Amino acid sequence: MHWSWGHLAANLAGTALIGALGARAHADRADAWAWFVAWPITQLGLQLQPALLHYGGLSGVLHAGVVIAAIGLVQRESGLRRGVGALILAGVALKVGLEQPWQGPLREVAGWSIAIAPAAHLSGAVAGLCCGLAAAAWRRRAARGSSPDRSHRHR
Repeated sequence: MHWSWGHLAANLAGTALIGALGARAHADRADAWAWFVAWPITQLGLQLQPALLHYGGLSGVLHAGVVIAAIGLVQRESGLRRGVGALILAGVALKVGLEQPWQGPLREVAGWSIAIAPAAHLSGAVAGLCCGLAAAAWRRRAARGSSPDRSHRHR
């Protein structure tokens, strides 16, 4: 559910941008599962803001997707692309901090016909961080398990 056409358009644009970011980060099955798991965790995190009586849209889970894709860039890339991933992570942290989710359930933002729910952005970013790090750890473990050196140790 979205509260306005602009809200829907912004979330659709965000979804497209995450798709492009995921493609650049070479998102894999672990990333897809991480985002899938982050979705309900994001919604559960909203329980920490009991004054938020209604919520609609995808902004929380989109924040999770951005964080997961950025972790993928940091883990799988080098040089400039790794730096871009780190800057995205720092940017999300700064954005969420500037929204001050501890100050209450909703914020009026100039130019928007709806109030935003900063707690959703925080919850999504934290869920994305946890699930993205879990996916990265799983990839590292899977890579170690398939290395030829490991097979020689178990003879």
